[in-house]
Amino acid sequence: MDNFRFSDNFDYLTDGEIELKISGKYFGDEKLLPFYYYDIFYNNRFAGRISMRIGSNFDSYYNGNIGYEIEENFRGNNFAFKACKLVLQVAKAHDMSEIIITCDEDNIPSYKTIEKLNAELIEIVKPPETYFAYRENMKKQRIYRLYI
Repeated sequence: MDNFRFSDNFDYLTDGEIELKISGKYFGDEKLLPFYYYDIFYNNRFAGRISMRIGSNFDSYYNGNIGYEIEENFRGNNFAFKACKLVLQVAKAHDMSEIIITCDEDNIPSYKTIEKLNAELIEIVKPPETYFAYRENMKKQRIYRLYI
């Protein structure tokens, strides 16, 4: 993405319950999109991470624009959902009107989070061998689109 610029307006995001604090901004490369990387905090305790990838390309269809992981002792509190809602403003600021969110086909908590965002399922598919993160034993991916 030539001429891409990160914004400093999103280094700290909160909904009053969780806080997202920027831990990195990465320009990516020919396969990886530029992305914002956040640590998620609840009551000043580290609860997980979330990334917001800006733009789209072949690989992002399978990798998605958002990636998250919640620490085991914080799961079940909708922190992934709340963090996703917060980073949507970053995508909007970069003129994105839709994003792709993916997860393994059998990752029930993750796809429930994605569906709670009102994303629509496009397909369930095993990524092709040309996908940058392809592995022989890779699971099928649930691929969703969310208009923002």
